[in-house]
Amino acid sequence: MGLILFGSKAYLQAPLTFDRHTVRVWLDEAKIGIAGKNTAIGDAIGLALKRLRQRPAQSRVLILVTDGANNGGEIAPITAARLAAEEGVKIYPIGIGADPEQSATLGVLGINPSLDLDEPALKELAQVTGGRYFRARDGQELQAIKQTLDQLEPVAQQPTKARPAQALYHWPLATALLLSVLLVLRERWPQNPLQRFFTQSNFLLPAHDWRQRLKRLRLRRRR
Repeated sequence: MGLILFGSKAYLQAPLTFDRHTVRVWLDEAKIGIAGKNTAIGDAIGLALKRLRQRPAQSRVLILVTDGANNGGEIAPITAARLAAEEGVKIYPIGIGADPEQSATLGVLGINPSLDLDEPALKELAQVTGGRYFRARDGQELQAIKQTLDQLEPVAQQPTKARPAQALYHWPLATALLLSVLLVLRERWPQNPLQRFFTQSNFLLPAHDWRQRLKRLRLRRRR
């Protein structure tokens, strides 16, 4: 999952990732108008195609959310859609905007929130790429569209690999601590019981004695 913002130009807000939380954070930080006042739908599709080439063919899906018609950018939306179809990318456009007339206390308000929405063009993008066009007039319809898309195009989840961890650092640490204690006892209390025990067992021999013993052992093996 990734996120592209588009206005006068298209910008990559979040690269493709399995981390939905990170994408949500980047989406929350996006501001209206940050990418410009125009609507470069074709450029947004083109940028998405560059990123989706990294994905397997069966998971190349583009969800296009817009409330306006294409009036900016360098690539025509239908041209970008044909390129998407060649690369096996499905486009699911979602047209955002309420119905033209909204009822109010004093009557019907003559406003059209969907005035700039070009539904025929969005439907053509879906048809060319094998996708499907949706219309969201409010948050409830948008949530229903999300559930439908989850059924049509399930998002792959990165498997979580759990490996039991067993800390083993305490063994060498305990050994090093024991040797340190023995060396201190050897210097400060030469005739202590532990010193006599390890001396008799040849455990705390000087370094040159160990080298002599290893040398003799190698000579025996050669014979």
